[in-house]
Amino acid sequence: MADYTIRDWHEGDDLQLMQIWPEAENTQAAVFRAKFGPDAEKPWQRTVVAEHDGVPVAAATVYETSLHSSRLWAYVEVAPDHRRAGLGGRLMQALRDAAETAPSGVVSLRSKVEPGSAGAGFAQWAGLGSIQRTRMIRVDAGALPQRALREDQDGNLDQAIEDLATGSLELTQAVWDFYRRVHEWDPPAEQSLGRVNRLFLSDEAEAYGAIVMRDGVIEARKNGKNAPIAAFAVSYRPLDADAPGREFSEDEPTEVLLGYDVDRVRSGGDVEQLLALLVAQYPVVIEVDDSMSILTELVDALLDRGTAHLEEETLVVADR
Repeated sequence: MADYTIRDWHEGDDLQLMQIWPEAENTQAAVFRAKFGPDAEKPWQRTVVAEHDGVPVAAATVYETSLHSSRLWAYVEVAPDHRRAGLGGRLMQALRDAAETAPSGVVSLRSKVEPGSAGAGFAQWAGLGSIQRTRMIRVDAGALPQRALREDQDGNLDQAIEDLATGSLELTQAVWDFYRRVHEWDPPAEQSLGRVNRLFLSDEAEAYGAIVMRDGVIEARKNGKNAPIAAFAVSYRPLDADAPGREFSEDEPTEVLLGYDVDRVRSGGDVEQLLALLVAQYPVVIEVDDSMSILTELVDALLDRGTAHLEEETLVVADR
């Protein structure tokens, strides 16, 4: 290991590393690579680079985020020709040493890996265990039969589907309530609704439309109120939508955040109805954590039928 030198990040390291690293193995690796950069204080981040004979061959970064602040994100990548030489372990120790200086006082680390990948094996070796599984699921067009909205015995609708502006305070609150409840395994920090909207529903987040399912319309109307949101769907533009030469086809799925009121008894039916509407003509891709019990049951059934397909699976691994 005497041939390797660990140092701070220098300008231009990214270009040198990209020359010797292969294509990113998965989406998560690509996202983490984009985080490499100079040290920062707000938000706090430290990045180190390993050189071999003066040439950068590996890098590692650790940083904090304001949304999930109970652990620090960490990532290590070593060029294939330099793996299994103990370099990854040295970089991981450098990250742990850096974490001791984080102003938040948080030292526990987390990362994301694909099951069965080299990264998953390294994470296990480094003492990081799985705390959550996330899947990106493509749901085919027509995967679910559409159902009529529920009526009372007099034919009055007790459900409603409506478009809602992504700037809506009501929608922002519904999204945040859902997000907090399904992330109790890694509790998010308190956020203002303005910041929640910026994170999930703004132009910056590439959100461009939302529809909601309201339930209990009849009773709410008697009280002169809007019926509560039982389920919602927010659609997003692809990250590369504006890339030169980018073309779209009808069978290209739209990425959708699908959520629901965790406490409503009929949430499962409401989510299924809303998803059936979304895929009536075109496919969608939804992100499903195992903590999203209603969505998990629904997509597992669709996967069994062959009308949904696993596009990507990720494990969140962390110090315990």
